[in-house]
Amino acid sequence: MAILSTDNLRKTFSLPKEKGEPLFAKRKRLVAVNQLSLSFEEGEIYGLLGPNGAGKTTALRMIASLIKPEEGKIFYQGEDIEKNLTAYRKEIGFLTSELKLDGFFTPNQTFDYFARLYAMDEKEAKEEKEILFERFHISEYRNKKIDELSTGMKQKCSLALSLAHKPKIVIFDEPTNGLDIVASQEVEQFLLDLKKSNHLVLLSTHIFSLAEKLCDRIGILLHGELKKEDTKEKYKEEGGLEKVFFALYEKEGGDNL
Repeated sequence: MAILSTDNLRKTFSLPKEKGEPLFAKRKRLVAVNQLSLSFEEGEIYGLLGPNGAGKTTALRMIASLIKPEEGKIFYQGEDIEKNLTAYRKEIGFLTSELKLDGFFTPNQTFDYFARLYAMDEKEAKEEKEILFERFHISEYRNKKIDELSTGMKQKCSLALSLAHKPKIVIFDEPTNGLDIVASQEVEQFLLDLKKSNHLVLLSTHIFSLAEKLCDRIGILLHGELKKEDTKEKYKEEGGLEKVFFALYEKEGGDNL
């Protein structure tokens, strides 16, 4: 049985009124995600691939329970997550490039603050901090203000914070965004290590090579809808992920999406 699944998720957002529209005209709505049904297993890396605006971030935010779907349900271990959101959220680690850290504080102070938010035991929090800081080479910068750190180091600090409470499900929105090639390699290897330790890793990306390198299965999202889902081996048999994607992209209208 899947550890996590979605059933017909739908989410829309109101669009701003166009110039010249009557004041009380009904606002148009953008369908960000439509009828999205997915299932995920422990010990796999699942990738959502698509262009900007395809609905990847919205889908992951719904799965992480940061926003509520207008329709559909999310199930964790066979139970509707709405029955106990607090327990579900303890199992989730979510990293987005939009996570903004307070530049006045240090990585050390910020980690301790997040550990308290997660209600972690003080000894356990200290041990986990040392493991993560060592893994992502944060230790020598632990007492510098975050404003003084490079973009890549800030991203690695965000990654450490999202993993502080040792979640079973790790959700990353564009995990290597803003990282240099060395930091990207470190993060990629860490995701593979999470898979080996039987975590479920969900990620969004628009980078074909990253999806093919890391993901066991890949779902292609276009205009908020799942157009294809398969293993990376199957995509390879069809000529490669990039070829399959652009065939679907053109079929769906290309630049008119």
